[in-house]
Amino acid sequence: MIQVIPSEQRHLSDHGWLQTRLHFSFADYHDPSNVEWGPLRVFNDDTVQPGRGFDFHPHRDMEIISVVLEGAIRHRDSQGNEGVLRPGEVQVMSAGRGILHSEFNPSPDEPLRLLQIWIRPRTRGLDPRYAQRLFEREAGAWTPVVSDGSVPGTLPIDQDVTIQLAAPRLGERLTLPDGTGRRGYLFVIAGRVELAGRTLGAGDQARLADEPAHGLTALEDADLIFLDLP
Repeated sequence: MIQVIPSEQRHLSDHGWLQTRLHFSFADYHDPSNVEWGPLRVFNDDTVQPGRGFDFHPHRDMEIISVVLEGAIRHRDSQGNEGVLRPGEVQVMSAGRGILHSEFNPSPDEPLRLLQIWIRPRTRGLDPRYAQRLFEREAGAWTPVVSDGSVPGTLPIDQDVTIQLAAPRLGERLTLPDGTGRRGYLFVIAGRVELAGRTLGAGDQARLADEPAHGLTALEDADLIFLDLP
């Protein structure tokens, strides 16, 4: 099964300083038929205005991944971690038994765009963890950035999930992994691609269930993220 959800069907919450496009039920948006996809609970496409952000707030028992697309974000948390995340970098915060953190756009004039991804862990009550890393994408290939620790060089989370990024150029072809007995989640950050005879543009998503390996062709230069999920 491949379900393509066009960009315009995402829920838009506009708070002035924050515009967020919600892929699943979150905050003021609730749709009982659209709560999660396997352990993928949240996928938010956020734009944060200069000098604004999220004050300290709590999380627990969630694997939280941030991918900066434009601008920068400053992270602080109750474990003493602090850092600035820029395009090309990925951050993982394993909330575990509980953590407080804040996220702000430190720029006085440049908006921030980032993807916020929440994944349910396998085990509750673990120690909180934090890590961030810059990833160099390999041309014409997927770059794994997050996994359960089984993929070398990735940031580890407590779930059987692999997150990969790719930036195929016009005409390049990639392959989605064999998803037999598993789920997949593809989001087109920018550009256009063809998947199983369907065209997906910027902001579109494809939810896959129990699908074999599929070829994917860039119809123009594109920017992609794919989650391989149980």
